[in-house]
Amino acid sequence: MFTTLILYLALGAVAGILAGLLGIGGGLVIVPMLHFAFQWQGLPVEHLMHMALGTSLATIIMTSVASYRAHDKLGAVRWDIFRSITPGIIVGTLIGSWLAARMSTGILKAVFVCFLYYVGTQMLMGIKPKPTRDIPGTAGIFGTGSIIGCVSSIVGIGGGTLTVPFMTWCNVQMHVAIGTASAIGLPIALAGTLGYVMNGWGVAGLPDWTVGFVYIPALLGIIAASVLTAPFGAKLAHSLPVSKLKRIFAILLYVVATKMLLSLF
Repeated sequence: MFTTLILYLALGAVAGILAGLLGIGGGLVIVPMLHFAFQWQGLPVEHLMHMALGTSLATIIMTSVASYRAHDKLGAVRWDIFRSITPGIIVGTLIGSWLAARMSTGILKAVFVCFLYYVGTQMLMGIKPKPTRDIPGTAGIFGTGSIIGCVSSIVGIGGGTLTVPFMTWCNVQMHVAIGTASAIGLPIALAGTLGYVMNGWGVAGLPDWTVGFVYIPALLGIIAASVLTAPFGAKLAHSLPVSKLKRIFAILLYVVATKMLLSLF
């Protein structure tokens, strides 16, 4: 158990630095790291991705709180958007976790691989939506939130890679979109964690120290380390060429996605 905790502390440290340095969502880093770590530990193959996704969302609860509070102090959170999109976010996230629990690890891995290629391409090419419209009405924002929540839950992320482009498209300034996305990450993480706990409760073959599909040793180790290293990564962002690093990270995403893809065959 001690060796395992050290492993997850190391993963959390790396995830925290990358999240702080590149401004990426923690899940984008944590999910593949957990997948490979669980594989190395010899945990049940049929539950690898479910546990990686559920545990990733649980870690995001803490990081999203710290993030949105920092942004809110700078006045960079649109609470009106947060309130209007949250009902859809919760419904979509719960549906996503329910769907994910009924997918095989292979299918979940394939979906995540596609998402990594999508995000990697966005970062590599610097694709950003043009602000051409306003925030939609009640039905539109509920539907959008449901889609974002569902996708975020299935790939185990806090939703920033989806909510930031959406708000930018709707004429929300970039720094406000980022701050608001950090707040929206909290209901995604809470509802997603609840969904993976409920849908994994009583499932046969799960290892010890799990609550549903959430693996507690990984959760504790990653939270403890990432909270400490994320500020260090943020400081590095002011002294390193982040735009170039994002392109390098995009290539890394391609490598990770390809490795996961090959493991499907």
